[in-house]
Amino acid sequence: MAKATRAAFGETLVELVEEGFDIMAVDADLCGSTTTGKLGASYPDRLVDVGIAEQNMIGVASGLALTGRTVFTASFAVFGTGRCWEQIRNTVCDSGLDVKVCPTHAGITVGADGATHQALEDIALMRVLPGMRVLVPADFASAKAAIKLAAKTPGPFYVRLGREPLPEFYGDDFTCDVAFANVVREGTDVAIMACGVEVAQAFEAAKILEPEGISAEVVDVMSVKPLDEETIIASAAKCGRVVTVEEHSIYGGMGSAVAELLSEKHPVPVKRLGMTGFGQSGTAAELLAHYGLDAAGIAAGVREALGR
Repeated sequence: MAKATRAAFGETLVELVEEGFDIMAVDADLCGSTTTGKLGASYPDRLVDVGIAEQNMIGVASGLALTGRTVFTASFAVFGTGRCWEQIRNTVCDSGLDVKVCPTHAGITVGADGATHQALEDIALMRVLPGMRVLVPADFASAKAAIKLAAKTPGPFYVRLGREPLPEFYGDDFTCDVAFANVVREGTDVAIMACGVEVAQAFEAAKILEPEGISAEVVDVMSVKPLDEETIIASAAKCGRVVTVEEHSIYGGMGSAVAELLSEKHPVPVKRLGMTGFGQSGTAAELLAHYGLDAAGIAAGVREALGR
């Protein structure tokens, strides 16, 4: 069954409390959309709603973290990273606080809310911060694992969650490390490296390409920072060519991180698929197709990268 990665958030926070973790969440007036309301329903004293005040959200979360708690923040990604970036930088990261920034509704698959609500710069904003780890799960199970990993690992984390239901890739027993990438489909001609929503699209693109004699490997790059260098380099070395795909700007996102790594440690041709401008209103499927980020668009990008 397809589930949105945001659906894992509140449910996992409740599980962490029941496992004995001293968890709190601070939300910016979006408890229903972000699903932190599930934590508030079960444990009302563990959820603080500061209203539409993202800078205050980070300040309150930081204060709670200084009392020894592990604190998660929740808003839409465009506001939960952009509007309070200075507070995340100067209060959370500079002090190494146990604050986990876990906004929902990232990327163009937010859909009809349009450009103002489609965070396409958030990975870059979080990735540049010293001490911040960046995780972009591809399905419900990996989102739960990412949230639990963030809770159990000291220091700042960014976990990027989305609105659109996604196909299942991993089982309920899935676990991951801080630096995690996983080959979800073996191939030899090109490595398609994707994160989040785009993992399922890349997988389908590989199926489209197979009858054309193109063997595409698909790698889920869930951990954008730090990268799983061993897995990424091994895939690039095997295939000799890489195409990255993300529902995020190609500037400073996962594709940039992969390209930077490979340029230093194993140079191969890299083509980056993603956004170069703002989005617009539409359904998630319409927008992915329009910007060439659905399976057909990725297949076309691979053909171009291979000169086909």
